Amino acid sequence: MSRAPGHQKWPQHEVRETRVPQRVTVDISGQLVADSADVIRVEEDGSPPRYYFPRADVRMDQLERTATSSECPFKGTAHYFSLRVHGRVLNDAVWTYEDPYDEHRGLQERLAFYDDKYADIHVMPQDGEQP
Repeated sequence: MSRAPGHQKWPQHEVRETRVPQRVTVDISGQLVADSADVIRVEEDGSPPRYYFPRADVRMDQLERTATSSECPFKGTAHYFSLRVHGRVLNDAVWTYEDPYDEHRGLQERLAFYDDKYADIHVMPQDGEQP
């Protein structure tokens, strides 16, 4: 079992994963790069909410893997991608947990975007909701 050392060391720190019941899109400079009805929202103490998309719903042809990685004591090792949009390269704008710790297996192989730096993430209203 691959338990997260962060959850063992700081049991009060919360990382909450919830399925988003609506369709969610990612737009960068007017270009749609992700569109999915299978998104996981992650709310972590001290961090902004993040949305994790299945790779099948992301324009993988616009991503290029980089050598960058980082360690999260709660989720595991994150690997990064640069994103090409309108001839521009956004370095390390997207990340993934390919082998997350057991507590966060639901994030495996999904992609998240730095919406506070590069992307606009839109959660579509459900039927009957006002936008």
